Amino acid sequence: MQSRKEALDYGLAFPDTYVETPFRDTNWQLVRVKCSKKAFLWIYEKDGYVNLNVKADKEWRDYWRSAFKSVIPGWHQNKENWNTIILDGSVPDDAIKTMIKESYELITDNPTKRIYEAVKKIPKGCVATYGQIAELAGNKGMARAVGNALHRNPDPDNIPCYRVVNSKGELSGAFAFGGAGQQEELLKADGIEVVNGKVDLKVYSMKF
Repeated sequence: MQSRKEALDYGLAFPDTYVETPFRDTNWQLVRVKCSKKAFLWIYEKDGYVNLNVKADKEWRDYWRSAFKSVIPGWHQNKENWNTIILDGSVPDDAIKTMIKESYELITDNPTKRIYEAVKKIPKGCVATYGQIAELAGNKGMARAVGNALHRNPDPDNIPCYRVVNSKGELSGAFAFGGAGQQEELLKADGIEVVNGKVDLKVYSMKF
């Protein structure tokens, strides 16, 4: 990958992205995510080469810089969070694509999305607690955020929030999942026994 078009085409291949030239200078092209309008790929020419600025996780930022001389601290951006890839032919295509993909994932990641992905992992016939889902989502301290996210579930058919119970195995109140008794009915349909509004976690807890 050495041309502006190759980089731009790859960046725009990710879901919900668009290109913008915000500086009244066509040399600068930013590929953004539609929902947040955040940029994950900056494309511009400098010193005779096309350069790409990509966001980098701190655990990988220094690795990429040490692996390739043409990956340097982000030019014109926060060097703690961004790398610049100089497209001089020395960085393999797969490495460039990996760095762009990582940048996109960093920009689009959010706790609610991670919570929903964690809930999807609860198999039929099992339950998980709010704390377990928080830990699966990457932060065991956000159990309350899990509850808030589940009650705003945008896709109940594919995100089985009814399989989440509290730390004692107790079900949610009547306001959740469509009305009184609905969570219990859904759990029973999964083959889970509910006794006095409670599930036996020793029997039905998801194995981590």
